[in-house]
Amino acid sequence: MIKVFVTMALLIASASAAPAFAQTAMPHELSPWSMFTSADIIVKAVMVSLAFASLVTWTTFIAKTLQLFLATRRVRTALATIAKSRSLPEAQLALGGSGGIVSSLITAALNEQRLSSETLAEGGIKDRADSRFAEIVRAESRAARIGMGALATIGSTSPFVGLFGTVWGIMNAFIGISKAQATNLAVVAPGIAEALLATAIGLVAAIPAVIFYNHFSRGSKNYLEIVNRAVGAVSRLLSRDLDRASGGILSRAAE
Repeated sequence: MIKVFVTMALLIASASAAPAFAQTAMPHELSPWSMFTSADIIVKAVMVSLAFASLVTWTTFIAKTLQLFLATRRVRTALATIAKSRSLPEAQLALGGSGGIVSSLITAALNEQRLSSETLAEGGIKDRADSRFAEIVRAESRAARIGMGALATIGSTSPFVGLFGTVWGIMNAFIGISKAQATNLAVVAPGIAEALLATAIGLVAAIPAVIFYNHFSRGSKNYLEIVNRAVGAVSRLLSRDLDRASGGILSRAAE
């Protein structure tokens, strides 16, 4: 009987002490900002670098979207304009300075035609003009891919950077557990949550970067296809001008 009373007294005492213990053992607020402020300096540096990488990703997205949209519209408009032209000078006059790369192609063709005015070999003029066109297209291809390297780097490295922050944070959490000599949830949860936040931010930075990289890879390819159409259109105008010039030389020679 005495043992029964002692057991009941212990149960009552533990029940009355449980709310007080739960109140003192409640973990601190686990909001993202509080987890960031209470994280280790290394984990903070990882989070800040990943947040900066995410900012670079979205800035590149906006800039590349505007760049490809405006460049594609400019080339399409120039193609519609030179399709109505009968010669390179007429196309250059119609475009003025608004043709972008198409104006550069026409200028290159006219310069080559002017420099080769004393020759009669049309094939040589066309080959040299094609060489100029290839240089212009390569330069435009490099310009169209500006920012793609940053997206690729962020998309491939951000998860690993976030994982490094998580590993470092969990190491510190285990060290804190060993120092506190306690394994209850109130001691374990905050440190692990702060560590996992680094991985979450890494994924937030990496996933859009990979999506945007694939999107702009397709967009750049489509844009360069339109540029190659412009190269073909300018080559046809050059061929017409050379045919007219060779016809005029032959007629003068016949006279």
